[in-house]
Amino acid sequence: MRHQVAQASKPALLLAGLYWDFTVSLWLQWWITCLAFSCSPSGWSLCYVFPGSCFPLLLLDMDEFVRSKLTEWGLSQWIEKFEDEGIDEESLYCLRDQEISELIPKVGPRAKFKEKLMSLKVKKTFPIQNNFYLCQQEQEETADSAEVLPSTSGTGVQQGKRKLDLQEESSKVPSPTSKQRRLYLENNMLFDVKYIMRYVYEELSKEEKTRLNEFLKIKISELETDKRELVGVFGKTGAGKSSLINAIIGEKKLLPSGSVSACTSVMIKVEANVRSSKYEAEIEFMTREEWKDELWSMSQYIGDNTDQERDKDDDYHDIVEKLSALYGEEWENKSTENLMDKKYFREIPEFLISNKKILTCETAIELSTEFIKYTRGNSKDGADKDIKRWYWPLVKCVTVRVPQNDLLQHVTLVDLPGNGDRNKSRDRMWKELVGSCSTVWIVTEMNRATSEKEAWDILENASSLMGNGGECQHIHFICTKTDVIEDLDDQSAAEVRARILRRNIGLKEGMIKEFNKLNKVKKQFSDGCFKVFTVSSYEFLKKKCLEKDDTEIPKLQDFLQNLNDCHSETINYVSGAHGILSLMQGTKSQLVADKKAAVCRQLEGKIRNELDEVRKSMEEANKTFEKCLTEGVEKSKRSCEGNLRSIIYPRKSGSSFHKTLKCIVENNGIYKPKKGKPINLNMKLSSHLTDSIDEEFRKTFPNEGKSGPYHGVINKFSLGTEELIQQNKDVELQLMFLKTEEEKLQTKLNRTIRKRKKTIYNSLTDTIEESMEKCYEKAAAFRGEGTLGNMRETLESHVRDKKHWMFESAKDVMLDKLNMLKEEILQRLKKTLMESMELSLRTDDYSIPDVSRELEMVKTHYHELINSQDQ
Repeated sequence: MRHQVAQASKPALLLAGLYWDFTVSLWLQWWITCLAFSCSPSGWSLCYVFPGSCFPLLLLDMDEFVRSKLTEWGLSQWIEKFEDEGIDEESLYCLRDQEISELIPKVGPRAKFKEKLMSLKVKKTFPIQNNFYLCQQEQEETADSAEVLPSTSGTGVQQGKRKLDLQEESSKVPSPTSKQRRLYLENNMLFDVKYIMRYVYEELSKEEKTRLNEFLKIKISELETDKRELVGVFGKTGAGKSSLINAIIGEKKLLPSGSVSACTSVMIKVEANVRSSKYEAEIEFMTREEWKDELWSMSQYIGDNTDQERDKDDDYHDIVEKLSALYGEEWENKSTENLMDKKYFREIPEFLISNKKILTCETAIELSTEFIKYTRGNSKDGADKDIKRWYWPLVKCVTVRVPQNDLLQHVTLVDLPGNGDRNKSRDRMWKELVGSCSTVWIVTEMNRATSEKEAWDILENASSLMGNGGECQHIHFICTKTDVIEDLDDQSAAEVRARILRRNIGLKEGMIKEFNKLNKVKKQFSDGCFKVFTVSSYEFLKKKCLEKDDTEIPKLQDFLQNLNDCHSETINYVSGAHGILSLMQGTKSQLVADKKAAVCRQLEGKIRNELDEVRKSMEEANKTFEKCLTEGVEKSKRSCEGNLRSIIYPRKSGSSFHKTLKCIVENNGIYKPKKGKPINLNMKLSSHLTDSIDEEFRKTFPNEGKSGPYHGVINKFSLGTEELIQQNKDVELQLMFLKTEEEKLQTKLNRTIRKRKKTIYNSLTDTIEESMEKCYEKAAAFRGEGTLGNMRETLESHVRDKKHWMFESAKDVMLDKLNMLKEEILQRLKKTLMESMELSLRTDDYSIPDVSRELEMVKTHYHELINSQDQ
């Protein structure tokens, strides 16, 4: 009983109503008395609760938890001492080394107590719930116990039935693979070490502030990283994106699919909910100012259209769809100010104050029903036909969080529009997300995969954002609905399966041939990045003709699992913790100053030599870029006027081209139509600059981040600490810290390079856009008769006059950014390593707490991880 109470959630008030009724002087009086367990800082007590009062009738023994733990750990002889000092469960977790030494003066029992307490803290801090491996293990143990336990009651038949039931339950859970076991063990290691470092941080915070103390706390804080892999999912409406995502992550009803048309503007992220067991949707709106600007642009566009033009104008119909979704029929003949009235946003007060809206539900289907109005187009039938107002025109992004989903632990799937959006804030977010995707899935229907123009257009138009201007390492064409096949007649399931598989093989070969024709796209990516998958979400779930493996969804799940592999996160954290604890323990050593000084001199010389190698490698790369860009500048000067004319004098201009050109100049050279290819005048003008460096840029900054004159030289950087450790055992702990600092710094710098290279590459087009900005403003101001001619003349005149410095400026900006990256890398290498060396070998700080036990525990995990990596 006491144990059960101690394990209850705190604070808790468990009410049991006791109702007493009696009649006094014709009055019927009800006295309600509640029997309750009340948790106070002093422990658990059984109370009667009256309005405004509470007094204990029975006080449970508060030391029972501590007593049971000491008995369980074989330390019952110290129970009386713990009771005398008033140690209860809460204070047990707060004990520090000095207090433990006073409670248990003997070294042997004290060491045993500290280890058991540390393990108990880990379990309390990181409860493992719904663990696949543990469930399997528990079922196996239960099944085993059922075989050997003698029958104490009932018949042998009943006992046999219980055994069969247990075996049947156990058989429902597949045996864990070696990889799942490894991930389970590594997760436990990570939890252990994170708790230890949290404890060490708290101990440091209790000590006097010193330079070393503050340095160590910063280093512990920097151990925490949450790197998520982004997988961008492209594909037009009806291609099966939602069904594919639902099938892969095992949530049939999460993303709505079917007859309702998807909105082409809203981006949807799908990731794990690590904060609760609920299904959540976080809705991010554009700001009021952004929506007001868009309303003004839409009203201007509508005003420029004649009734005759409107019928054939997709962009006009797109605008009408947006306004009708949000305002119904009330938007017509109303000003921008009227349409910003608060009455239209009563359901979404978050929009008015620039906050995110959070939806929380118990099930996937409930959440899907709740957030459909923020992500989908209008529907005249179905469960959502009663929705009066649709808010997707105001939404930039919806983040859907799924509880207890292993595949999404470190992966976010992002459902992306194919061409971005005309709204600047949405387009900015789209570019950022596309550039951050390590993998891109382009989803298209099986029966039109090779000829589907839109799918290939997506790849071509976004290739520079994903490749040299992004982080993409994998391009996967995913052909859906492979189960759809015609002229089946009376064929058996086996014959249908064989026919589908033959067709899939042929399709893959055709897709690879098509990709190999895209020379401009291939310049952006490394060899082997392109793969084709032929999938069927329907057959994966129903299994009528195809085996699960035939649907290739398990292959995509395995791919996500590999992205999820937390091995690198675990080893980086544990290695860093090992280094920090090594330094802390090393400060306790009494070394001769001359010995430390000699090691410092060796390290300083090594740092200088290694920095020279880094500088040399990066400077050579930058000189190569300068040469390429010089050629690109000359080509750009010669061809820029022709490139401009190809945009502003198209072969099929039509009578409405003046509206297209108006959109281009009003949006800084960019036009994104509802249908068809987007137009980017800035990219067209900078095309010879980017073409001149594309291949060299991919070799210099590969998205894999392992080779090249930047990543490669960083990965080779070494202070030779392992050799120094062999020669200087007295400073082994300090050198171990320097070794882990070097490894952490390499990881951080590689991340910086991967992020910065996107800005460097995109600077060419960005500089051209800045150079054209005033010209666009001037052209956008024209109205009335002759507008088209005036816009063309303004653009041509500007390019003709400014071409001699515009492209030189773009070249200089990129070279400056490359040089700044080089200098930042050299500075960070020198500053970080010199500071680490100074504090580890030239500082004596005896206020640092003893962490010998913590070091041994982390060291054990560190070597286990290293050994598993070698295997």
